[in-house]
Amino acid sequence: MLLELQGVVAGYLKGVDVLQGIDLYVNAGEMVCLIGPNGAGKSTVLRTISGLLKPSQGLIHFDGQDIAGLQPDLVLRQGIAHVPQGHSAFPVMTVNENLLMGAYLLKDRADRKHRLERVYDMFDMLAGRRKEKAGNLSGGQQKVLEIGRALMMKPRLIMFDEPSLGLAPITAKIVFGAIKRLQEEAGITILMVEQNAKSGLAISDRAYVLELGKDQLEGPAHQLLNDPRVAQLYLGGSTLEATEEGREIVVEELA
Repeated sequence: MLLELQGVVAGYLKGVDVLQGIDLYVNAGEMVCLIGPNGAGKSTVLRTISGLLKPSQGLIHFDGQDIAGLQPDLVLRQGIAHVPQGHSAFPVMTVNENLLMGAYLLKDRADRKHRLERVYDMFDMLAGRRKEKAGNLSGGQQKVLEIGRALMMKPRLIMFDEPSLGLAPITAKIVFGAIKRLQEEAGITILMVEQNAKSGLAISDRAYVLELGKDQLEGPAHQLLNDPRVAQLYLGGSTLEATEEGREIVVEELA
């Protein structure tokens, strides 16, 4: 496995733990989704992995290396990129400049140029706007720009924190499609927190359901789509048929 958390405890205030012993793993090439109610600790999991929070207990291993408590820049150097909630693009900078910020650790100019063209080849909506200021882009376009900027780091794992937050349904579909392309075309491993449980599960391989800082359920994403406990709590009481065919229907709707 590429990433593994064992018994991770973490929080924002001393003595107040949001995560109360999280266990999860992500295999190389997988897309894993974390769902659950507000306050379950989903975003806290990502922040703890990326080094923004230090765990008070537990193990975090990435490719066999212990990364628990590392500073964020060192976690990034290990090959883990974190795309946070909301918009993180630099609005007064151009699309091209924003993308280059993703390769600020890279000294080789030729390699940097190669990575830039790779992003433009994958996301042609950015290629046509490379000289435009990021602040002039739509919310969905800015999120795709953030995805492209993360790709410039050439990471092995990208973590997304609620990528569809604040986006219209049709725009969210574009963003989900872009994330799926990262997995399928670039071979990047994905760990995603998503408020839209149905859409997040639809494009994922496996998923965890978090509640009160603990992982309550885990399994193949298409099975959780049909789990009555998950449906009642997070899918509005509706389920999808627990088959690959049912999963493909939802994925097609997102395309």
